[in-house]
Formats: sequence, structure tokens, C-alpha cells
Amino acid sequence: MPLPDSPEFHLNLPGGTGVATGRLLTAIGNNGSYMFRLDKGSAVSAEQWPRVGDYARRLRAELRADGTLVDSAQLPGKWEAAADVDCNSPSSAAAVVLGYSASGPSAWRTADGHPLTDFLPLSWRAPHKSWLVRGSNVSGRDLVRRLWLPEGFVSLSGAQLPPLDEPDPTKSALRRYVQEGYEGTASYHQKRGLVDEVHALLTQMRVGDTVATLSDGILYLGEITGDAVQTDSPGGLSNLRRTVTWQQTGHAYEDLPEELQQRLSIQHDVVDLTNVADALAQLGAPVPITDGEPDDLPAETAPRELTLPPVTPGLADDLLVHDPAWLEEFRELLWDEQQLVLYGPPGTGKTYLAMKLAEHFGGGPEQVKLVQFHPSYAYEDFFEGFRPEADPDSGEVAFRLKAGPLRELADLASREGNRHIPHFLIIDEINRANLAKVFGELYFLLEYRKRSVRLTYSGDDFTLPPNLFVIGTMNTADRSIALVDGAMRRRFAFVELSPRTEPTLGLLARWLSRQDRDQEPSRLLDALNERIGDADFAIGPSYLMKPGVYRDGGLERTWRTKILPLLEEHHYGEGINVEDRYGLAELRKSLP
Repeated sequence: MPLPDSPEFHLNLPGGTGVATGRLLTAIGNNGSYMFRLDKGSAVSAEQWPRVGDYARRLRAELRADGTLVDSAQLPGKWEAAADVDCNSPSSAAAVVLGYSASGPSAWRTADGHPLTDFLPLSWRAPHKSWLVRGSNVSGRDLVRRLWLPEGFVSLSGAQLPPLDEPDPTKSALRRYVQEGYEGTASYHQKRGLVDEVHALLTQMRVGDTVATLSDGILYLGEITGDAVQTDSPGGLSNLRRTVTWQQTGHAYEDLPEELQQRLSIQHDVVDLTNVADALAQLGAPVPITDGEPDDLPAETAPRELTLPPVTPGLADDLLVHDPAWLEEFRELLWDEQQLVLYGPPGTGKTYLAMKLAEHFGGGPEQVKLVQFHPSYAYEDFFEGFRPEADPDSGEVAFRLKAGPLRELADLASREGNRHIPHFLIIDEINRANLAKVFGELYFLLEYRKRSVRLTYSGDDFTLPPNLFVIGTMNTADRSIALVDGAMRRRFAFVELSPRTEPTLGLLARWLSRQDRDQEPSRLLDALNERIGDADFAIGPSYLMKPGVYRDGGLERTWRTKILPLLEEHHYGEGINVEDRYGLAELRKSLP
């Protein structure tokens, strides 16, 4: 008997030369998976590859011998199913059709492209997994310390979800629930993300899985101990829950392994951490959880106003900025303009400074997204567009509307509870792409933030959130600032980073002093830039702020392989001997 509510699934033969159809059955096969019925009339490949499994090889031979698989009259060189065929699993059915082993849950798809995996109930799950669930900012409240740790659970809001009639809903069913509950209140990308997150909490997580969460720079770990439940909660902040036994220790974020920090920076409320499970198991010395009573926690407040955190002495010290007034001016300019570009010659720390300031003003790396522009970058890459998706087994390609980094960050920034938190998009090498082509109709929104536009692909009415800030970087040695068109100049403020001005002026000398090193590299760099003369092609200090420079022969090697090649390109065709003019030996002669 077909599985209730299971749709018809399709599988295209390689090269699009035919299609097979079928559906899930209620019966369970020998391997514990749901059986699958291959429909009469389905196209089947006549070729058989060495990597087909024994079960599928025997079944294909038996079906061919008894006349169930016959030569197709419509598709020369192919077979056709003369009757329905009940297979042990979706994967065995896919192997019968294709002639080689394939993953049935991903190979079989509905007419609108959803994989069979979305329709499998709870009994089909991956083994033990690890998860990140965010709860430090749910509608402006930190649920981690206030509820999750003291009461022993983890949750998602799901405030607008209708009652879930199924105890273990499939992803397809959840898609219907989300569409019903959030119609008109969430974008297609937000709804798609919500389906993924709720599906992970309700059906992919299992008792015994590891769960992690972050609050105030501390990572907390626990073990899931109970099934998912839907319940009422104050303000609808934690309607979907799983009980958790939390460890009584936490781990400082800055002490976590780099691979784990990278995974924790992914901007979703639920993140699969299984690929860094080893790092979770090998964390270093823990930091005790504060045993404060609820009165010791920050008071719950009404939604706060958007603001940029103040510049602190610690920030200026970390960035080696000599004059904090420069940081104050940067903050005010960012607040007033919302879009600015850091421009200057190579090695002046434009990208590094943009990331560090964005993380400070945004409150952490999870509020920051970085993209790099290049000449072939387009609107479909940056905002949204129909992108090709290849089936991992058949190689067939279908197009789906996909959100790009700007759409993802805009949806994140506009979520309830996030609107008072600054979010930052960093565009590295912003002048290397055709900006009108990349931004499309969004170019208008960069100048008129309070207006909306109708989007080209999704048809949504879209507004850039006021808490989304854009910082671009521009290498003046790659393309002169003079080539930037007037439209971009109107939409961005421009801040110079140059060895001749703050905060880059004297940066190498300050870094060398902090490292207790000799000041000769700083004097050499100053002498080099004085000889170059052109501010757009000056050499920034970051080339000489790496440990390898200060090993034996490191300075000479860096000068020969990093700095002189830049100057060779700058003077190309001029007949200048770069080594004689800018080499270390020549520059050392000019030092006092």
C-alpha cells in the first residue's frame, strides 16, 4: 500500500533520455527502509555498470527474464517496466532504473524538485550528530542563561506555527505548516530557513545528540534527553522544545579551535556541527557557569533602539590605532552614511580593519558576512536568482530561486529581535565588479534607504533594513579611485587608508614596539614609500607584520618575493631597474 500523503517521485535517466516514476510504500524492506514501488511504464537503462549492487543486479536479471522489463518501443536502446515493481528500498529502485548504485532518498524527486528525503518520517535519520542552536537573542532576550541552562531545555520560537497534527512531521509537511503560519509575514528565504531549522529540531535531532549554544562569549554544551514538544510559552519565544542535560562548565569563545569558531559563525539559528564533533570533544579548560540567581541576569527590556557601540580604549589598543579620534569619526560616518569604502594601496589592512570594526560594532562574527567581488560577479550571485542544482547521482540539473549573501543578511537583520543589532556586509575589492550589474534595482535602495523596490526574480517588495551596514574595500593599485563613477560616489562615503595618514601612519613602528623588535623595517618602509612617490602605489605595513619576516633571511625574502614584484608591475615598460632603485641594500644606504 502506498505511504499516505507520499507524492509521486521522478528519476531522470542520464542525459534526459527517459524518466521513471514511483512512490513510497508502507511496508518496510529487509534493510529497515520503506519499500518503493516502481511504476508500470517507467523508463529503465539497459546499460549495467560494474558498481551496481548484488541485489539490484539480481533483480534486474529476474525482471528481464520474466518479461517485466522489456525493450521500450518509444525509447530505442532503453527498457521499460511492463508492470509495477516493488523494490526493497528507494535506493534499490534507483539502482534498477539507472543500472548503477545510487542514493534513493536524494535521487528520487517530486515534480517540483523536492528530494524523497523530505518525505521520510522520523524512523529514517542519520546517526549521532552535534548541533548548534542559538538562543542568546530571541526577540531581544537571552534565553540561554534565563531559561535553557536553569530549566534544562533548548528551543525555537515557532510562534506562528499552527498546531502540528503529526508527531514526527516530514519536511514536506513542515513546509505546509510554515507556509500556512507565515504567509505574508516572511520572505521565501526566511520560510525556507525556518523549515530547515524546525525540521532539524523536531526530526533530525535525537536523544543522545550533542547540542551547543553561545551566550556572552561562552559556549555551552549539553546532551539531548527528550523528544520534541510543541507548547505555549510567554511571548511565543520557546514554543518548540527538547529537554537537555547541560554541562556545568562553559568554554570561552576566544579559546575555541579555529575550525569550531568558523562553524559557529554561520548565520543560522540551527547549525549542524557534526563535521567538527572531534573539536567539540577536545575542548580545553572550561570556564565555570555563573551560579547567579535570575536577579543577577540582565533585566528584560522592551525592544531597544538601533545604535552602534561606542569606541573603547581596548579597541584602539587592539587595532594599534594611535588616535582614537579616527575611530570615533569612522563610527559617526558609518552611522550617518550606512555605506562606506576603505580605499588605499595594498598592505594597508583594509579588509582586516573592516572585519574587526564590523565585529566590534555588530557584537560578534555572526552579524558579519564577507563577499569578494570579481569581474564575473552578478546580481544572481549577490542577491538572488535562479541557480542550477545538479542531482548528485543522475547529474540532471534543475534551476531554483536561491538567496545570495545580501538577501540572506538582510533577512537575518530584519527578523524580530534582531532589528536593534547592527549587521554588516563587507564587500572586498568592491571596485572589481560592475556595480550596476551586481546591485541591479538595489542600487536605488543604497541611496533611498526608506523606500522599497519590486524584486526582479521573486517579485517581493524589498527594503534594505536600517540595521544593515555596508563596508567596501578598494585597492587603489588595482584600479584608481578616480575611475569610480559618480553613482557610487553618491552612495558611499570614502575613507582613505594610506601609509601617509592615520591610522596606517606609524602602524608598523607601533607594532614593532609591541613585539619588542628593532625599528629598522619601519624605517626601510618609510624610505621605500618616499622613493615611490605615488600614494596609490605605496606599500602598506602588513607585508612586514608577519612572523616569517623576522626569521633568518625573512626580511630579504619578503622584500624579494612580495614587495619588488609589485613595483616591477608599477614600473612596467619604463626601463627602471627595480632592484637598484628599491632593493634593501640601496635603501639601507639612505638610512641615517
